[in-house]
Amino acid sequence: MIPLSGGRVALVVGDVVGRGLHAAATMGRLRTAVRAFADIDLMPDELLTHLDDVVIRLQREESREDGEISATCLYAIYDPATRLCSLASAGHVPPAVATSAADAGTTGAAPAEAQEAGTAPADLPALPIGPPPGLGGLPFETAQWELPEGSLLAPYTDGLVQSRTRDLDASLTLLSDTLAETSRSSASPDEVCERLLATMLPERTSDDVALLVARTRALDPGHVATLDLPSDPAAVSGARRWGTRHGREGKNIWAEQALP
Repeated sequence: MIPLSGGRVALVVGDVVGRGLHAAATMGRLRTAVRAFADIDLMPDELLTHLDDVVIRLQREESREDGEISATCLYAIYDPATRLCSLASAGHVPPAVATSAADAGTTGAAPAEAQEAGTAPADLPALPIGPPPGLGGLPFETAQWELPEGSLLAPYTDGLVQSRTRDLDASLTLLSDTLAETSRSSASPDEVCERLLATMLPERTSDDVALLVARTRALDPGHVATLDLPSDPAAVSGARRWGTRHGREGKNIWAEQALP
């Protein structure tokens, strides 16, 4: 989880194929690259394009004995001012999302029985899955959803749903039902994680598993200020004074430049 400007936050989950020192070192280098790209406020598809270039460069630097780097990455940005979640995937499974039944149409339709119970089952968004990083030349696509306040967003690695005793569809259904059930309570994200892991992985697994759970919050409109700037250098000084004034009032500020 990476704090961004304007009260936004980035959620990142990735997976590197393999075990041992080489895989751990590769994961560390990719994590460092993602943090550096996140600091310059790239959209998810742009960040994954840069990460793709990093993996290509790493593969050129590696010896033949190390083999090719095989990795996946999911990068999401949540904006509490607009409640928009922007995601892009590089070969990674989509996250699970749980919302209230009243707002389930935001990410998917809820069955009638779920709406009667007051909650919607977790939704697995139809996220366009791009190629794993390192192939080069292939595009990534950012998808966006508006998430109601209090939604649960749960990115994970495929080790969570791969099982010798269940097929994939059964595992995804179990994940969906469990996340929906926990969303009805006031459980903290840590407690939701514990519940999901206990349900999905009752026994020790040989695969590495990563799970991240976040509950969305929304900014009050009175705490957000927006200014449209003309394409004129003379507007900079006025924008700074405006930003200083509103910043002292504790508002998150977005400035948009109108280009000719």
